[in-house]
Amino acid sequence: MDKRTGGPSTVTGPEPDAEPGTEPGTEEPIVGRDAELARLFRTVDPASSDPLLLLVGEVGTGKSTLLDSAARRAEANGARVLRAHGSESESTLAFSSLHQVLRPVPAAVEALPERQRTALRHAFGAEPAPAEPDLMMIGTAVLGLLSALGDRQPVLVVVDDAQWCDRASLDALSFAARRLAGEPVTMLLGARADSPVPGFDRHVPVLTLGPLDDAVANRLLDLRPESPTGRTRARILDQAAGNPLALTELTRAATLTRAAGAHDATTEPPAAGPLPLTDRLERIFAARLDGLPAATTRALLLLAAMDTVDSAAVPAGPWHTEDDAWLPAERAGLVRRTGRGVRFRHPLVRSAVYHTASFDARRAAHRALAELLRHEPDRRAWHLAAACPRPDAAVSAELERTADRARRRGGYAAAAKALHRAAELAPGREDSARLLVRAAATAVFTGDLAWVEELAAAARGRTDDAALLAEATAQAGRLAALTVRHTTVFARLADAAERLAGERPATALDLLAGAAVVRFYSGQDAQRDRVREILGRLPEDASQAWLRTWVRTVSAPFTDRAGLLSALPRLAAEAEHRPERLTAFAIMAWVLDETPLAVRAFDEAFGRWELRGPLPEGLGGAAAWTYVEQGRWGRAREVCARFGAVAAATGLDHAMACAATVDATVLAYQGDAAAARARADDALGLVDPLQSRSVSVYARRALGAAAAADGAYEAAYDHLRRVFTADGAPVHYHASYPALADLAAAAVRAGRREEAAAIVERSARALAEGASPRLRALISRARGLLADPGEAEPHFRAALADPALAHWPFERAQTLLDLAEWLRRRRRIAEARGPLTEALETFRRLGARPWTERARAEARAAGLDVADAAPDALAGLSPQQRQIIGLAARGLTNREIGERLFLSPRTVSSHLYRSFPKLGITARSQLRDLIEGPLTAAGHHGPG
Repeated sequence: MDKRTGGPSTVTGPEPDAEPGTEPGTEEPIVGRDAELARLFRTVDPASSDPLLLLVGEVGTGKSTLLDSAARRAEANGARVLRAHGSESESTLAFSSLHQVLRPVPAAVEALPERQRTALRHAFGAEPAPAEPDLMMIGTAVLGLLSALGDRQPVLVVVDDAQWCDRASLDALSFAARRLAGEPVTMLLGARADSPVPGFDRHVPVLTLGPLDDAVANRLLDLRPESPTGRTRARILDQAAGNPLALTELTRAATLTRAAGAHDATTEPPAAGPLPLTDRLERIFAARLDGLPAATTRALLLLAAMDTVDSAAVPAGPWHTEDDAWLPAERAGLVRRTGRGVRFRHPLVRSAVYHTASFDARRAAHRALAELLRHEPDRRAWHLAAACPRPDAAVSAELERTADRARRRGGYAAAAKALHRAAELAPGREDSARLLVRAAATAVFTGDLAWVEELAAAARGRTDDAALLAEATAQAGRLAALTVRHTTVFARLADAAERLAGERPATALDLLAGAAVVRFYSGQDAQRDRVREILGRLPEDASQAWLRTWVRTVSAPFTDRAGLLSALPRLAAEAEHRPERLTAFAIMAWVLDETPLAVRAFDEAFGRWELRGPLPEGLGGAAAWTYVEQGRWGRAREVCARFGAVAAATGLDHAMACAATVDATVLAYQGDAAAARARADDALGLVDPLQSRSVSVYARRALGAAAAADGAYEAAYDHLRRVFTADGAPVHYHASYPALADLAAAAVRAGRREEAAAIVERSARALAEGASPRLRALISRARGLLADPGEAEPHFRAALADPALAHWPFERAQTLLDLAEWLRRRRRIAEARGPLTEALETFRRLGARPWTERARAEARAAGLDVADAAPDALAGLSPQQRQIIGLAARGLTNREIGERLFLSPRTVSSHLYRSFPKLGITARSQLRDLIEGPLTAAGHHGPG
C-alpha cells in the first residue's frame, strides 16, 4: 500500500516456494484430476486460441493446486506469469488485486502512454486522483500493458480466490479479458462455486471441479503417510464426500487423535455429525488451536485479523511475534512459511482462528493493526471499524473519507461498502440514513441493482425525511432504468413524485425527470399521460424551468415542439459551464431532431468530461444515435464501444442492448448484413420488447436495413412493418417515425404499397405541425416512393428543399438516389446526373457499400463515366478494419487508435497488416492519399 494515500498494498499471489503440486493445507500430489489438468494445460498452451477460463469448485476441491500446476506449465513453456490472490479484507480496497497482478512489472507500467500510466497511478493511489476517474482508460491501460508484455513472451494472468477480489480490479481485468482474442495472453481465474465473479459471469468458459469418486478418494488416502483403515477410513470417506481437502484433514485429525493417546484406532475423527462440509473442516482446524502457546495463539489471531496475502510485516509491542512462535502452528498444519512471511494453509484456517477467538481478543488485534497502519488510512479505517463494539462518530467519519478516496480512484464498490459501514457506525439515525443514501448513489455505478435497492430500503427504514426518502427512491430508479424493469421502475418513481407533489414539488419534479427517461425507454403511452398529469399538479417555478422542459421534451417531444424549441437558446446558455447540463441539453436537442445542435453539444461534453463517469447514460445511446444521423459512423461506434463495455461489465441489459442496436445499424449501412443481424439479435435477446420498445424498434430498423442491403426487400418490409402496430400506430413515439421512408422503399419492392401508404399518412396526421423538418422530409420521400409514377417528383423535391437536411447525409443521399432513379426512368437523364453524382459521393464518403453499388449502377445507366474510385477498396474490409484505417489515415498511432476503439496496439497492428494488401498499399504514409484524395476530387462535382 502507498502509505501516504491509502492505496492498495504491494501484495503478491502465492509465493514461489509454495510446495509444488499440493493444495494449500495438504502435502499430497494431484490425484484424480487428469481431465481437468489437461484442459488447463491446453488453455495455457501458447498455441491455444482460448484466452480465458474460469475454474470453479467447492472449498477444498483443489482449485489452487490446479492453478499452480497450470502456472508452472506456462512458465516451462516460456510464459510470464502474473498472479493475484483474493482476500476478504482487501475486497474493500479499490484496485488491490489489480495491483498484485501488475506489481512485478513496474517497467511495463512506466512504458505506457502518459494517459494510461497516469490512470493506473491514480487507481493505485500513487498520485492524488482527479474528481472523476476514467475507468475506461484504466481498462485500456491494462489491455495495452498485457499486450506489450506479450510482444516479448506469452503472458498468463492467474487470479485465485477471485470471489474475494475487489470489484474495481475485476472490472478492469474483465475489460481486458474480453479483448484478448489474438493476443498471446491467457487469463485463468479460480473461484468458489457458489460465489459469482462480477465481470466474468457471462459467456466465460467454465471448468467445474466436482467431488472425487470413491476409487480416487481411496487412492488419495492410500498416499497418506499414515493411511487410515477400518471404521476410521469408512467414516472419513463418508464425511469427506469426495472433497480432497476434507479427505486429507480428516485423516490428519484422526492421526492426531491417535497420537494424543486414544485407545481405539477407529476413534471417530473430530467434528463428526450432520454438519456442512465447510463447518466440519473449520471445526477440525479450530480443534488444533487447543494447547497452543499463548504467543502462537496471538500470532495466529493477528494474522487472521490482517487477512492479507502480504503478511511479512509483524507489528512491534505486545503483539511482537518471535520466529519460534510459529513452529507449533506449523506442526499443527495451520500455517506454512513463504518467501514473504507466514500464510495460513487454507482460508478455512483463517476463519477458524478468527471466529474461535473472543470478541475482546479480536478487538485488541484490530486496534493493534490500526496503530501499525496509521500511515495507511484506508486499512486503518477498516480495522478501527472492526474494533468498534458500538456506534462511533469518529470512525464513521474515517470510513466516509475512505469512501471518498475510493470513489475518486474509481473503486465504486469499495466506496459503497465503506459508506454502508460508516452508516452502521453513525450515532444518529439521520446521519445513518444520509450515509446509506450516499452508499446507494455510489453503488449505482457498480450496476448491482439488488445491492442498490437493499441500501435504499435500509435508508428508508432509518428516516422520515422526505428529501432523503425521495433521493433513495431516485437512486434505485436511476440504475433500474438501465435494466429491463421499466414498468416497475416507472411506477415507483411516478408514485413517489405524486406523493411529494404538494409537500416537496422540487423533489417531485426531480423524480418525474427520472420517470420521463423510463417513459422514453419503454415507449408506453399510458406513462406519457401519467407524466403529464403529475407535471400539471406541480407549481410553475422559474428555478425549475430546466427540469420541466426536460420532462416535456423527453416524454412528448412532438406535442409542443415549437414551444420546446423556443426554450433551447436559454437552456444552452445555462448549460455552458455545467457538463451534466450540457449532456442533458444535447439529449433534448437530439430528441427534437435538432441534430446539429446535439452534435456540437455532445462534442463539447466529450471534450470536457470524456465519459469519466462509468455509467452508460447521457453520453451514451443518444450521442451514438446523433453521430449515426450526422454520418459520423466511426465516432458512433467508438461511443458504443465505450458505454457498451461498461454496460457489459455491470450487467445492465438495457444499456447493452442500446449499444448493440447502434452497432447493428451502422454495420447494416456499411453492408455487413450478417454482423448487423447478429448484433440486432443480441439486442432483442437482452430485452422484453413490451418493456423496452425503444430498443425493439431500433433493432427492427437495423434488421430492415440489413435485409435491404442484401436486396431482400420482403424481409426488410416485414421487419420495418413491426416498427408500427397492427393498425399502423408507431410502436415507439420517437424511434418509429424515422423508419417511414425505409418502410416505403421496402414496400414498393415487396408489393405492399397500399398498406405502407396508410401507415405513412396516419403518421403524418399524428405528427401534424409537431413534425421536425427531418421527419417532414422523410414523409415526403415516403410519399414520393409510394405515389403514382407521374406524381412522385413534387414529393422528392419537397424532401430535398431544406438545405438544413444536409445534416442527415445518408437520408438525403437516399432521397437523391430515389429522385435520380425516377428521373432516369422518365428519360430525363441529364437531370438525373446531378443528384446521382451527389448521392454517389456521399455514399462513398460514408462507406455505405450497398448504396454505393446501387448508385454506381444507376450512374452508369445514366451514361456517367464512373470509375471504381480508390475508396471502394475499403469495401473489402470489415467495419472495424475500416474504422482503424480511417483513424490511421488521420495520423493516429496504433496506441492512440487502441485507446479510441478499446483495442490493444497489437490488435490494431494486426488489422492494419491484413488490410494493406486488400488496399493495394505497402506503407502507412499512403493511407491519407488513399482515403482523402478521391473524396477531395469528388467534392468538385456539384449537382446537375
